[in-house]
Amino acid sequence: MKALVYQGPGKKALENRPTPEIAQATDAIVRVVKNTICGTDLHILKGDVPACAPGRILGHEGVGIVEKVGAGVTAFHPGDHVIVSCISSCGKCDYCRRGMYSHCVNGGWILGNVIDGTQAEFVRIPFADTSLYHIPAGANEEALVMLSDILPTGFECGVLNGRIEPGSVVAIVGAGPVGLAALLTAQFYSPAEIIMIDLDENRLDVSKQFGATVTIANNDGKAVEKVMALTGGRGVDTAIEAVGVPASFITCEAIVTPGGVIANVGVHGAKVDLHLERLWDRNIAITTRLVDTVSTPMLLKTVQSHKLDPARLITHRFRLENILDAYETFSHAASTNALKVIIEA
Repeated sequence: MKALVYQGPGKKALENRPTPEIAQATDAIVRVVKNTICGTDLHILKGDVPACAPGRILGHEGVGIVEKVGAGVTAFHPGDHVIVSCISSCGKCDYCRRGMYSHCVNGGWILGNVIDGTQAEFVRIPFADTSLYHIPAGANEEALVMLSDILPTGFECGVLNGRIEPGSVVAIVGAGPVGLAALLTAQFYSPAEIIMIDLDENRLDVSKQFGATVTIANNDGKAVEKVMALTGGRGVDTAIEAVGVPASFITCEAIVTPGGVIANVGVHGAKVDLHLERLWDRNIAITTRLVDTVSTPMLLKTVQSHKLDPARLITHRFRLENILDAYETFSHAASTNALKVIIEA
């Protein structure tokens, strides 16, 4: 089968690999129909994720059709159309019983990280009963690729951890795909203002279409001053960091109001300064999280009821044999205006 393989920092290639087989009774083999590229894949290619070793098939998102199941799989059968969760959960360990599937002692974020992932024609899914989701008949399967990772990530790590409430003022630093997912799902809670901050004017234009009330282009480095002016010097109730670089987290520290929340979503590969000398007396909370995908069933219902349209995040489409072009497009989003790319096997 064709597969996109990580070959070490800065290196990747489309290779022929053996088709995966059932290894455990709880496994399923899924024929991948559509997948996508995540910002985390780019972090792997930068060398920011040392757990991912050269030779690994990348990817942790996608939809497909079940080909085979192990003897212990009861909820899925060959021919079922499924969403692949980016998080594999055994459903039995202490962390899974607490809803912290990302910390599953037998799974967690392993696809495309410590086991082979979805950017291939087939993928082995451990703990299939608790790591796959049935796709309803007639659903837009392309749109449901967004439910593998970015929508639950933006919602759980940004919106839920950010404790957004009706009438609150929210700032999202980073208008990339995950920041936009947080923007879409923040509107479930009717905040009074959603301020989007980014360097990219195109992404800020998209943010306005997606429901942002204010957009700030930080090309002049004055986003903090602009936010404080907009809020009468008060700051924001929730600051969501959705980039994963030191400057964006420091911006969140500077704009959060007393009693507010900084919700970190971005993957940080470099040291970030925590300015406790300014924050120690401000009654703020700082939250971190890896997506648990506990919200996926709810998000699937909102998509099916047309309350949420994740297809709006898709900007480009490629065949698997052109996945290197897809990476080039996705990694140069400033010039290509890419948000999410769909790769069809």
